[in-house]
Amino acid sequence: MMVSVFLCSNILTCGIHQLAGMFLICRLLSVREPDRACAAAAFSGALLLSPAVFFLKFPEFYQMAAEILWLTFWIRRLRHTDVRMSLFISIYYTIGVFFWQFLFLAGIGILFCLPSLPDSAGGSGQIALWALHLVILFLMIYSRTQEEPARPNAFRMVSRISTAGLLAVVTLSVQTVVPIPADTLFMWTILAVVLMMSVLVFYMNRQYEMERELAKLKSEQAELLEQNYTALNRTYEVNAKLFHDFHNHAGVLRQLLLHERYPEAIQYLDHLKAPVRDLSETVWTGDETADYLINEKAKKASDRGIQVQIHAEYPRNTSIRSVDLCAILGNLLDNALEAAGQVSETDQRFIRLTIRRIHQMLVIKVENSFSTIPIQEDGVFQTTKREPGLHGWGLKSAQTAAEKYDGMVRTSCEGTVFRAVATLSWHGVSTEI
Repeated sequence: MMVSVFLCSNILTCGIHQLAGMFLICRLLSVREPDRACAAAAFSGALLLSPAVFFLKFPEFYQMAAEILWLTFWIRRLRHTDVRMSLFISIYYTIGVFFWQFLFLAGIGILFCLPSLPDSAGGSGQIALWALHLVILFLMIYSRTQEEPARPNAFRMVSRISTAGLLAVVTLSVQTVVPIPADTLFMWTILAVVLMMSVLVFYMNRQYEMERELAKLKSEQAELLEQNYTALNRTYEVNAKLFHDFHNHAGVLRQLLLHERYPEAIQYLDHLKAPVRDLSETVWTGDETADYLINEKAKKASDRGIQVQIHAEYPRNTSIRSVDLCAILGNLLDNALEAAGQVSETDQRFIRLTIRRIHQMLVIKVENSFSTIPIQEDGVFQTTKREPGLHGWGLKSAQTAAEKYDGMVRTSCEGTVFRAVATLSWHGVSTEI
């Protein structure tokens, strides 16, 4: 009877930390959280692995290896995560679970003054096992109710947990209540240090990926600015040429009208109007970067058969930097172009851009049609691409730029219209030298 109880207990606890491992990988790699299929995979693994470990008395190393492979395989299969990062997190998460299991067992032994380190298959060991897994279960449920934490805060929290584990195992080496083999203490001390290093390595890797993505974004912004200045210079040259030749054109028109050669005068005016027509179709906001960016995206939309409506009211001489405005407008419009371009009916493709100033607040609203309803997790719309990777960075980059001006980017979906609204605070700057 007790054997069956302990076996069921091991299956449940194994399933809990397998599911929590899937949740952790999804959170760290910014993919959709585990669902029923993931839960089924986690507890199926526990149902297969736990009896083998329980009856055959496999060493912990083989149990850990089996759980790591099972966790990596199913999270990759069900969430299409990166194999290397999934394996990396699985390895150190599983080591961390077994490490804290050892600490809880040692803690129960010290608390009850046991003559030896309790076995997880015994009553005292089960108390330690469930105490640990209830903590894991609580942390997973609590994290699901919270928005995804900022990376520095998450890094500090995990670092504190790793440091606490190292201090705990060092403390065990000097206690005399429960005798623990020296080689066991040495092994877990080394693994505690490895766990701390793995947290640092993972954080540095994520920082590197973020900096690489931001560097790419800045490079694109610099290229965009260069193209913008080239286009504006070309526009100024056309303006200057028209102004310089104005009196000559006026003279020619006067002669044509005096001799009542009206068709020729109209043809001459149409010829003069061609470069002016291009200028009149340009959206002018007062910011050169925004001007070029909006019109470039509008041209791409027109080439794809997407109807574009633009209403822009942009304040002059603001504290908003061109590179930040470029990050917000560029990413929102790129997302809109991609979504609207997937609509099968050409007459249903549209993008509406509205830029308004409300006192000291700038509101940028981009609306577009779409064909597939975006997936929403915790109030945040996720990328619909099959390989997430670094996809989804468009909205994150826009959000990062908006936060510099005490602003935010909010998305919503209503009917067949997707809406992204960025709000920024601004103040005027002096142009005097």
